Amino acid sequence: MKTTHRILLALAHVTLVFPLAAADLRDELKRLPYKIVFESYRDDNWEICQVNADGSHLVNLTKTPKIHEMYPQVSPDGSKIAFVVDEGEGTNKVRNVYEMNYDGKRRTLVARNARYPFWNAAGTGVMYVPGELEGFTLRDYASRGLMTWDVATRKVKPHPNPAIEHLYNLSSTPDGQWIIATVHAGMNCKHGILAVEANGDKVVNLGLPGCRPDVSPDGKHVAWGANDFQLRVGDLDFSGPEPKVVNQRCVVATEKPIEAYHVDWSPDGRYLAFASGTKSEKKLAPAPEFVGVVAAGWHIFVADANASNRFVQITTDGISNKEPDWVPIAKGKR
Repeated sequence: MKTTHRILLALAHVTLVFPLAAADLRDELKRLPYKIVFESYRDDNWEICQVNADGSHLVNLTKTPKIHEMYPQVSPDGSKIAFVVDEGEGTNKVRNVYEMNYDGKRRTLVARNARYPFWNAAGTGVMYVPGELEGFTLRDYASRGLMTWDVATRKVKPHPNPAIEHLYNLSSTPDGQWIIATVHAGMNCKHGILAVEANGDKVVNLGLPGCRPDVSPDGKHVAWGANDFQLRVGDLDFSGPEPKVVNQRCVVATEKPIEAYHVDWSPDGRYLAFASGTKSEKKLAPAPEFVGVVAAGWHIFVADANASNRFVQITTDGISNKEPDWVPIAKGKR
């Protein structure tokens, strides 16, 4: 009988057993020119940090001890980062969207009371969803509408579909024709992943379980969290009258209570970055996968997009390292 080698992986205070796949993959990642940015809770403050693909050379890009920067989204050319900031205290607290140069300079307010920024395919605009409520909430789907902020003119344009609501974790296809997003309790859906026409009214339920989709750089694939413990990949098929996802397969599977979230494609489409850590044991506590929720013991990982459970942990401090986003090769030599 063939023996399967296995290793122990420690996450937070829990030790699990996963298939052996670490050493050779880490060697591959050392040769990649790309970097990864992510949010991290350091010294009671949210910062945006950067590491090489193998986890080496960690750099704090924001270094703002009194400002909470989260949810970094790198522009297609790697020159800018869109992100959110929780500002104010108590009843005056609000989540706002900003953009800045990749080096942290020239910070610009994009929108107040807004969330989940992402870049349009051309990299000329920051798209975001306005907050649904006047007061602050950690609830991920508290949004209504979809807007585009033009980087050059700083003018805002609404999406043509006025029925858009409760979308989160959005990403654009590289041709700029579709937006893939999660919806929760809105747009005639209890929960699901939608394809929203970027310049029209068409909305297609892709029929995928789970949330937080990310489109591959070539537009041929989508990755998402099928549930709290499984990341999947499927082929995006635009050949018919409506988009659909075919050939689904599992790329990462964890075991309770360790969750896997926030999947993101590498620029070459060969790897997936994701965050993983312990599921909250408190029934009424905010979910650790939510933006702005402290998640002790959470780490950033990188997985082989063409294998099953071939991944490595690339952060080691476990201080709420979440929401990874790959940096294109334009900035990969930093």
